[in-house]
Amino acid sequence: MALDPQDRPPAQAAGLKAPPSHARVAFLFVRALGAIHAIAFASLGVQVEGLVGSRGILPASELLELLRAQTGAERYWLVPTVFWLGASDAALRGVCWLGASLGGLLALGIAPGPLLVALWALYLSLSSVGQAFLGYQWDGLLLETTLLAVLLAPWGLRPRPREPNAPALWLLRFLLFRLMLASGVAKLASGDPTWRSLTALTFHYETQPLPTWVGWYAHQLPPWVQKLSCASMFAVELLVPFLALGPRRARLLGFAPLVGLQLLIAATGNYTFFNLLSIALCLLLLDDAVPWRGSSAPERSPVPRPAAAWAWRAGALVLCLLALVPFVGSFARVPWPGPLVNLYRLVAPFRSFNPYGLFAVMTTERPEILVEGSRDGVEWRPYAFRYKPGDPRRAPAFVAPHQPRLDWQMWFAALRGSCEGAPWFHRFAERLEEGSPPVLALLDGNPFPEGPPARIRARLQDYRFTRWEERERTGAYWRVTDKGLFCPDLPVGAGAPALQE
Repeated sequence: MALDPQDRPPAQAAGLKAPPSHARVAFLFVRALGAIHAIAFASLGVQVEGLVGSRGILPASELLELLRAQTGAERYWLVPTVFWLGASDAALRGVCWLGASLGGLLALGIAPGPLLVALWALYLSLSSVGQAFLGYQWDGLLLETTLLAVLLAPWGLRPRPREPNAPALWLLRFLLFRLMLASGVAKLASGDPTWRSLTALTFHYETQPLPTWVGWYAHQLPPWVQKLSCASMFAVELLVPFLALGPRRARLLGFAPLVGLQLLIAATGNYTFFNLLSIALCLLLLDDAVPWRGSSAPERSPVPRPAAAWAWRAGALVLCLLALVPFVGSFARVPWPGPLVNLYRLVAPFRSFNPYGLFAVMTTERPEILVEGSRDGVEWRPYAFRYKPGDPRRAPAFVAPHQPRLDWQMWFAALRGSCEGAPWFHRFAERLEEGSPPVLALLDGNPFPEGPPARIRARLQDYRFTRWEERERTGAYWRVTDKGLFCPDLPVGAGAPALQE
């Protein structure tokens, strides 16, 4: 579409008001995504050696050696990672801190296009070997968001903001739509009675993985407030997402409730960088009619030729269909065409087309695992964790956007009821028995500075938030009761007696 002789867009040349651009808001989104990557990589950098290092709980090198022995050249596609070149502790740490550095450069607006590609590849590499510790929905969301942002971002070393490609902008809004709507639909589709009766929040604040001290206060609210809050949450998750795909006024109306929900979630629970990433996606509901101070004047994007425009639309359609397969498949069975299913299976190893929907079934109890060691079988010393509930008098703390991934996995393992449902826990116990320094660094101190224990045991305990009067009397945030052994068959060292209760 040609410009008029005064270099004005056709709408203005005809005397019409041109729609607001999205150049500055898109560039702000890309820079926010860089900051989130810096956080995510740095959070991994301080714990990756204990999680998947050579002396970690689930060594990445062992996984790759097993795949080498069992697969052929297809392994490079099935497990896409730079660590095929070497998965040493130095390589794992190096990728984490390289990713954190590149994320920081992206946050400064440097080389957005190339850096997004590099960040996607590096985070995919870590996710591919992270096993149980990097399989969270926000890990997939970060990869999917970054891949789509590559289509949105300007290229060049220090580019000015420019109007993003319309299909790329729509795909990211569609991602926000799927993320939010799936969260609401999954809760209803699961048939969970607490969600359907609007009583789920009477359990949620105390049973979520890592509550904050604000969550303790939220738990004290009367039942009618909890039900009203639950109904409001469903309204935001089931209705507001449709505004994200609507016209400008609808998108602007949808911004505040979606961001508000994320802020409330972040205030009561520690969900790593998930809330920041969700809010970053919400930025794309806005436009440059908002005065973005401090931004340089945006460049005018060249008008794409008809063939290029149709190619963009066709590519966006394929990406949209690929995204619909896991989205719809998470709560309904659809007979998708065979070629589409095959294409989805082909790209699945790249973890960039994902299902979403947190807390489809509300947990109504909070079991916690107490891990203890002993050198003589008589005196047992507990291993303290830095972030998950332990000392009943310790207030639940804010730790996000950092994710202590071992503490999170301990929450999932406890819900299994026994260690048979968490195979990684056996390896964790082995590392404690060996006195592995990187694994002990994940904990809040070492109760055996004189040398590792001869025996390990794990018990289940039930944690419940105290009420006002109980906390005033005892100073405790938690009420703790014992539930017996979690794992009666933990490995012991050579010559050590079998585990006993």
